[in-house]
Amino acid sequence: MNVLVVGGAGYIGSHCVRQLVAAGHRPVVLDSLISGHRTAISDDIHLYYRYLGDSPLVGRVLEDEKIDLVRHFAAFAYVGESVTDPLKYYFNNVVATLRLLETMLAKNVKRFVFSSTCATFGIPEKMPITADLSQAPINPYGQTKLDIENALKAVAHAHGMSFAAFRYFNAAGAAEDATIGEAHDPETHFIPLAIDAAMGRRPALKVFGDDYPTPDGTCLRDYVHVDDLSRAHIAAFDKLSEPGTGLFYNLGTGTPTSVLEVINAVEKVSGKKVPLEFAPRRAGDPPALYADSSTAKAELGWEVKYSSIEPIVATAWAWHSQNPDGYSD
Repeated sequence: MNVLVVGGAGYIGSHCVRQLVAAGHRPVVLDSLISGHRTAISDDIHLYYRYLGDSPLVGRVLEDEKIDLVRHFAAFAYVGESVTDPLKYYFNNVVATLRLLETMLAKNVKRFVFSSTCATFGIPEKMPITADLSQAPINPYGQTKLDIENALKAVAHAHGMSFAAFRYFNAAGAAEDATIGEAHDPETHFIPLAIDAAMGRRPALKVFGDDYPTPDGTCLRDYVHVDDLSRAHIAAFDKLSEPGTGLFYNLGTGTPTSVLEVINAVEKVSGKKVPLEFAPRRAGDPPALYADSSTAKAELGWEVKYSSIEPIVATAWAWHSQNPDGYSD
């Protein structure tokens, strides 16, 4: 299929573009490059340097490239920033996404794959988190994602659009050949921060809280490799042929990994010590967040290749050690 990947030059989007090519599809990328990187996309991929809310341009791309399906990764995703600058998140993550959906309907493109988040669940009432658990976001970022999930249900009912919404847990790792990986500015993800600390590129790594009701006192999270996320998306394509289909999946390994276990994995893979500094808990950090991905496994036949933290960290270490400053652009 001809697949428009909105946000395809970003961290998850660029890995999904690679997986699309490997699966025999033809990706086309639209990215503002606010946080994406031109060099994350190979030169033979068509890249449109535009904002997803630019309806006339998006409409022309849908027509000219004969797009069959749209995948959407172009969201702002810093939880803290969403609290201090909520309008930025509502304009991009909600308003611009609604314009994208409106343009798709106008051009009769009615298959959509949406990058959602486990942040829609807020502080969950039980573990592991199942796809049908009640959702109550505790920050604007999670709320904007839930708003689009609800909009998709309404659009599917009214206009026959078919969609799959994937709620990621902690995306991590890099491509196996270390040619693309994770490069955010600022960096907030824990594995890159730990690697930077091991490389001496930042001060001691802060560990927020060591008194949680967990085996080692630190938070538990579900780290899922970025290529495993990508393969789940592609597996959903065949499910979207029926008009009005609406699918929701949690994507995680189901294996909770503690902060200290991540640090131990970084030290083992790198052979370097990670300098630590323990700090008080951060407000709103749940002791544990991990997925029940049984629905994705049953319906999509999805299985993770990277089921434990050490091989995930190994791919991240290969990328960061070869590209300590990220992308050349």
